[in-house]
Amino acid sequence: MMTWLSRLPRDKADMVLLLLAAAMVLAPHALHLPPWLSAAAAALLLWRAVITVRGWRQPPLALLAPLALLGIAGIYASYGSLLGRDPGVAMLALLLALKSLEMHGRRDIFVFVFLSFFLLLANFFHAQDILSAAWMLATVLVLLAGLLSAQYGAVQPRLPQRLRLLGRMLALAAPLAALLFFVVPRPDGPLWGAPHDGTQARSGLSDSMQPGAIATLALSGEPVFTARFSTPIPPQEQLYWRGVVLGDFDGATWTRRGAKGRAPAGDSRIDIALAGQPSQYEVTLLASGQRRIFALDVPRSMERLPGNPYVVSSALEVLTAQPLTSTVRYRASSQTHYRLQAALSPAQRQPWLALPAGSNPRSVAWARQLRGSGAQMLAPADAIAAVLEYFRRAPFRYTLQPPLLGKHGVDDFLFRTQAGFCEHYAGSFVVLMRAMGIPARVVTGYQGGLRNATDNSLSVRQSDAHAWSEVWLAGRGWVRVDPTSAVAPLRTERNLDAALPSAPAPAWRTLAGLDGGAGGALAAWRQQWQQVGHAWNRWVLDTTPQRPRAMLDGLKNLSAKQLALACAMLALLSAVAGALVWWRQARQDDPLDRLYAQFCRQQARRGCSRAPHEGPHGYAARLAAGQATQEAHAAIAQFLAIYAAMKYGNANPDEHTRARRSLRRLLTQCR
Repeated sequence: MMTWLSRLPRDKADMVLLLLAAAMVLAPHALHLPPWLSAAAAALLLWRAVITVRGWRQPPLALLAPLALLGIAGIYASYGSLLGRDPGVAMLALLLALKSLEMHGRRDIFVFVFLSFFLLLANFFHAQDILSAAWMLATVLVLLAGLLSAQYGAVQPRLPQRLRLLGRMLALAAPLAALLFFVVPRPDGPLWGAPHDGTQARSGLSDSMQPGAIATLALSGEPVFTARFSTPIPPQEQLYWRGVVLGDFDGATWTRRGAKGRAPAGDSRIDIALAGQPSQYEVTLLASGQRRIFALDVPRSMERLPGNPYVVSSALEVLTAQPLTSTVRYRASSQTHYRLQAALSPAQRQPWLALPAGSNPRSVAWARQLRGSGAQMLAPADAIAAVLEYFRRAPFRYTLQPPLLGKHGVDDFLFRTQAGFCEHYAGSFVVLMRAMGIPARVVTGYQGGLRNATDNSLSVRQSDAHAWSEVWLAGRGWVRVDPTSAVAPLRTERNLDAALPSAPAPAWRTLAGLDGGAGGALAAWRQQWQQVGHAWNRWVLDTTPQRPRAMLDGLKNLSAKQLALACAMLALLSAVAGALVWWRQARQDDPLDRLYAQFCRQQARRGCSRAPHEGPHGYAARLAAGQATQEAHAAIAQFLAIYAAMKYGNANPDEHTRARRSLRRLLTQCR
């Protein structure tokens, strides 16, 4: 690419370089813009490239204006508005592509480059991972190279030299940028204070559940949060990340209690008895646009979020006051062995027994018959075991693509289709429990996570979304029961991929470690890359102000002696860095230039300073007019003639060596 650019005339090469930079700016946005707009922007940039290389005339304003109006109309049709984050980014992309056809002078180039920088920065709305940052850094280099090319006159360095110059400029600016990034306090809130566009939904758990809801999430590999443990990670079958507790059922959809305007029943007291050693961990939760934060079941303590307090419901749901529009980090402690609300009164248990009248009659009748009555009534623990045994014995299937269910969905699932995902099993199990007179509820959250043994962390993605059940037993309180484990035990023992029936994994998936196994030639590499991603999230993407404030607080706590020592160390490091820069520049100086500088200083002491605009020949003519002797005149003329020939000619290294010896001799004679 660089070789082809170097063969073009200078003005054409500069324009093609700018168009390449614009294409790199627009490339990441192609994943989020309407397809027609991405294709139109690419076509406009290609059109300008052809015009530049072929030397054609640029299109007139009479053609560009209708194209602009047509593009604006298309953006309005795609988004329903011209205001907001996503329509605004689309407008910038359209304007950048159209501006490429309207560039004539240096001012237009500056506008084009600055618009590219702004649109490049807008890419942080969509992606902030390390690969996106690397791409954006490369784009910045190309943009600056194009901007630098517009500053040169008739003679300019080659493109590789310009890129190296820009790399040195960025390296000089990097320490100051890093200092500002980590020390200067930042405000709370999302990027640029711009809230998430409400017209674009984000995937994640909702306050309701119906058949197929969680199965849709399981198809997404989008990360949700990372948990870094300071204690050993619990076994896989205990990794239940509590999210939403659903208690209201209308025959088809489960919702949170009180979600339809009714206040929850009076079980607000949280009675928890804990046992065993707690698990300590730190969660980095990505922005979701929702109000819930997650903790391992059950949370024992949780760090408060600055500026966004949370409340804990009686069902141990953790809800923040404001939606999470930026990455948050909090420390938490959880107990995997617990007893929750073991002493609920009959009035407090009643809401967890409610079923809609006339819904799923076959399931209700079968559950009551299974438990029995009178002296033959099964104990609650035996009734739970009987239902789980039915799940194991009957030909149930665990699948992401279950058949459609009719009006009485639980009846159809239990006795006709017998194929479903975790929400089918959890929802039908709770219906059966309530029909038997056992308080029960559905809990949705995440189960498991991808372990990284290198830094003792777990990465939880949307594909780990899960639903399970809780039943209330006298003396034991709320007890977790996961009916999915009765049908697909590998779901909780390993992961989703291991639980779903499928054909044998292709060889390349096994090699890459994507088949759910612990082996794979690339599994270790994947863990290392995850660790790099965790470090990136922790040290770069942490937009909360705690770290800068903590650093500043640490400086305040230093004693006077420590501050003086720190200042002395900084001064010493600065002096060493300056000396190294001076030494390197001195080594890189041309020996001819050093001799010429000595000559100029010598003549300046005699009252004949060189003017900034004077070249060697002009300086020689002025010096000759003021010399007293013919010998000095000849030495000065010969010195400057040799210097000019070596500096601006095509002499070989041997000639340079001989010339330096002659210049030293002539410099002595000039005195």
